[in-house]
Amino acid sequence: MAPTLAQVLDITESLWPAAGAEGWDASGLVSGDRNALVQHIHLTVDAVIDTIDEAIELGADLVIAHHPLLLRGVTSVAEDRYKGAVIARLIRADCALLAAHTNADVVETGTSATLAARLGLTNLRPIVPGSSPDVGIGRIGQLPEPTTLGRLARELGDILPPTAGGVLASGSYDAPVSTVALCAGAGDSLLGDPGVLAADVYITSDLRHHPASELRENARIAGSPALIDVSHWASEWLWLEKAAAQLGAALEGVTITISELRTDPWDFAIVQ
Repeated sequence: MAPTLAQVLDITESLWPAAGAEGWDASGLVSGDRNALVQHIHLTVDAVIDTIDEAIELGADLVIAHHPLLLRGVTSVAEDRYKGAVIARLIRADCALLAAHTNADVVETGTSATLAARLGLTNLRPIVPGSSPDVGIGRIGQLPEPTTLGRLARELGDILPPTAGGVLASGSYDAPVSTVALCAGAGDSLLGDPGVLAADVYITSDLRHHPASELRENARIAGSPALIDVSHWASEWLWLEKAAAQLGAALEGVTITISELRTDPWDFAIVQ
């Protein structure tokens, strides 16, 4: 017999404990009946119209999205706006929605750890330690063999799903790289962390002009890491495969699917 949503939530809690979420986060069950049966789970980074319609067309009973739909407060779920339209579609289709956000970032098999594993990094440790040595925000590790900034950027271009923005780098193409700090998703808040500053390169997403410019100028004077900026969506999409494998192992007989729809917000770029 298929598990109930409540039973699935027990599994997700064991994989991505709610206690690991940041205080500002809104991870957890967004909508759905805890007594409903779950035969099909669909995984996505973003709960947007297209991925929700995809899940419903596939017959999913539960969507697990990395990014919370209701991260910031809303005053209406009317269907003439995006969040209301998503909630209405889900309720009509008897499809639940769960967000696994920062609680899925920090675990040993989370978003940053997944990206680090794809790069083959060893001797991993969190940038910001959590409740145990293997838990925390971001990761720092060593490449299996030294490379250059340019080659590493190209490798990321091969590992990550393609987006209009591609991969941006700040630093000399031939700069040597051995120690890598990374944070899947938005990570410019960690630019001043001692672990990041001691690395040869910092890989993250959504870097803003002023923090990136300041670090670049510091690199000219006192030395600091090169920067690689990748798509926020792409850096976290890799984690879906790991999450699907974990859910599949724990929920025998439940269909697990992954959305391959690109929910990066940018559609094209003009290279000058």
